[in-house]
This record gives sequence, C-alpha cells and structure tokens, in this order.
Amino acid sequence: MECYKACLVAKGFSQHPGIDYNEVFAPTFCPAALRLILALAGIEDMELCSVDVTSAFPNSDLEEVIYMRQPEGFVQGGPNKVLRLKKSLYGLKQSARQWNKKLLKVLMDMGFTRLESDRSIYIYVKGDVKIIVPIYIDDITFASKSKSVIDETVVEFSKHFKIRDLGDTKFLLGVQVIRDRKNHTIALSQRQYIIDMLERYGISDCNPIQTPMQPGLKLSKSMCSQTSEEAQEMENAPYLNAVGSLQYLATMTHPDIAYAVSCLARFNFMPGPKHWAAVKYLLRYCKGTMDYKLQYSGQLSTELFTTFCDASHGDCLDTGQSTGGYLTTLGGGAIGWSSKLQSFVTLSTTEAEYIAAVETGKEIMWMRNILEKMGYTSKLPSPLHIDNQSALSVTKNPEHHGWMKQLDLSFFWLRDVVDKKQILPSYIAGAEQVADLLTKALPLPKVQFCRQRMGIIA
Repeated sequence: MECYKACLVAKGFSQHPGIDYNEVFAPTFCPAALRLILALAGIEDMELCSVDVTSAFPNSDLEEVIYMRQPEGFVQGGPNKVLRLKKSLYGLKQSARQWNKKLLKVLMDMGFTRLESDRSIYIYVKGDVKIIVPIYIDDITFASKSKSVIDETVVEFSKHFKIRDLGDTKFLLGVQVIRDRKNHTIALSQRQYIIDMLERYGISDCNPIQTPMQPGLKLSKSMCSQTSEEAQEMENAPYLNAVGSLQYLATMTHPDIAYAVSCLARFNFMPGPKHWAAVKYLLRYCKGTMDYKLQYSGQLSTELFTTFCDASHGDCLDTGQSTGGYLTTLGGGAIGWSSKLQSFVTLSTTEAEYIAAVETGKEIMWMRNILEKMGYTSKLPSPLHIDNQSALSVTKNPEHHGWMKQLDLSFFWLRDVVDKKQILPSYIAGAEQVADLLTKALPLPKVQFCRQRMGIIA
C-alpha cells in the first residue's frame, strides 16, 4: 500500500529578527572530525551504528512567542483564528538551534560530555566503556568497541525521542562506508553520488581522464564571457550547480579535486566558456575515478597523524594572491585538507609557504585537542612537512627578518608551539610533497603519487 506523508512547514521567511527569533546558530560536525572518527573506528575495530530521529524539530520547545495561521484543510475554531506555537517547526529560523539545545540536555542527562573542539560530537567514558557520538542535525552515529553498550544506549535514547534504528552504518551523509573487519580497514566511497551527478549534467557517457585539471592550467577573469554570444552560452550552462556538486565531493572524500574546485569557485559570479570547459574536464576526471575510495588502514603510530603543507606563490593571475594547502593523514588516509587562496598578497615564496604553515599549525593543534579528548594522547610533537628550507627556518627562529617583518605578530604564534614541542617542522623534498596536489595542476605521474599517499585507492 502506498503511503503519503506531509510535513507542516512554517513560513520562516516572514519572521522578524529580535521579535520572532534571536540566535539561530546550531553546530554540525566538520567533515574532518567525521573522517577522524570513522578512521579510528576502522583501526580500533569499533562497532558503528546509525539512528535517525523522526521529526526531530517538533521535539524541542520554543522560547519566543510565535503565532501562526492554521494550515489549510486543518482549520479549527474558525478560519480567522491563529495558533500559538509551543514546539519548533521545520521552517522556523531557530528550529535547528532549539533542537540542538534539547538534544544537548538529553545526552548530558545520559552521561555524555560535549567536546569543545567540535560541539556536535559527544563522548561517554566510564571505566573501559567509551562511546563517541557525532551528530549531524538528526542523523546520529554511535561508535564503540562494545555492541551491547551501543544497543543499551540506543534503547535509552529511544525513551526520549522516536527514532529509526538504521543498524550498522553503511551510508552516512551520502557517503558509503565499506569495512573490512578482518584487516581493520575502512573505506569511504561516493560512487553513486558521482553517477547521479554525471547524469544530472548529461555527461554520463563522457570519456574519462586521469588528471583533475590540465597540467599547468591557469584560470583568470580574462576568460570570463566577453561577448553576448558567450554570455548567452553560459546562461544555459549549469556552472554554479556543477561547482556546488563538485565541492561536496571535494569536501567529503576526494581531496584530489580540492584545488580544481577551489579554482573554479572563484569564477561563480561570471564564468566564461573556458571555465565551463574546465568544469566538464573535472567531471570527466570524476568519471574516471568514480570507483576510487578514501581508505584508512594499518595501526596508529606514536605520532598519531602526519601533516603536509605547501603554497604556490602568486598563483592567482588576477590578484597576485597565493594558494595555500595542507593535508593531514592518519592510518594511511587523508583526514583533513584545505586548498584556498591566502587572504592577502605575500611578497615572497618564503612568506607564502610560512603563512601556509601557520594555517596548517591551527589544524594540527585542533587535531591534537580532539584526539586527546577521545583518549588518544601523544607526548611526541606532531610532524609538519614543508618543502621550503627558508620557510622551515622561520618556523623555528626569527630568521629572514627582512622578508617577514611586515607580518602581524600574531602569525608568529607557530614558533611558540614549535618551542613547546607540540609541532615538529621538518623538510621534505618537493618530489615527496603530497600537498602539491592542493596548490597546483599537476601532470599524471605526480597526481598518481599524491593520490596514493592520500589513501585514495581503486
């Protein structure tokens, strides 16, 4: 029998700030935190279980006084009578925040602690029992070495909310989770997402290629639409939609396309035919790598994780800004990565590389903090691999003063954490620099090398 469902949605667009709502922020875990938990689950052979809260938002209470017209077809007491909302509804601007506050109270009452390093991740520790719970709105995952403990927690959780127990985690936010319990490996795949994306843009039958961008390609504003014919052509091209779809892929499981997506997103305001050709080129690369997975395997080392950083000085032809990138790996696979323009123009390669190292240092300190809260503490400094000798020297000592004196003093906090032996910068040859793929368009042999070191395998 077919089942029809309807959802009552409030007209949140008519709400007035300061009257109908105040704060609206609600946390969701960052993708790096999710990958970290999944990697640890694979390495430690943890059980993974997912649940979904049914109609999550109406479980929470409203703090503001809000009246709403009665929905059509469900009028009670006359058509001009309005109703005061007691519970949050989908559509209200503050609903996600109110739901998060309700969820926080319930989990705290169950004995969980919220991590300050990521306020959408909760952890329960009692004796030998440890449960890690990442939450994305109403999608909740439980990770623990004990299946019975997870089952008991799910039962306790179901006393507070109506839930659907989805069993062992197979899919999470559109990402397939593939496990090999015997070899302690876990792989993340978005094959179906890529298939659907290619069908959406009508290029399912395209010829696959093996590099995300043409080697050496530099895009600029001069390639934007120059004639009315080109503008008309681009009006019919789904440029924004395609770049948005590719961005989710680059954010979740494919660091190998992060640089290409970052470059393409710079021209969302007025793309030209050459930009659109680069998008289609990247889609063809996705076609050729749709079966590739981001895999974590092996054992945790005493260093826990390793980080690489790189910069391409003056990469942007329009502004002269440099592209900085970093990559953090754990268990043989990429956990966190970034590829984006630096916020200001740097005056030398040394400065660009050092600024990239500073941004990477922030990620390293976050990784150390969240791992410590999860029970993985290392007294050794975290490795940071840099392929520029002068930038490496600046991370340790106030050398090259003439090149760096214009920088704000806040950038030199990196030396403090290096002195405290929390981060250990070291030199790596350019040929071994994995973060190269996050700062420039590379030829196939280097793409294959970086992809392998990132843990992306067929």
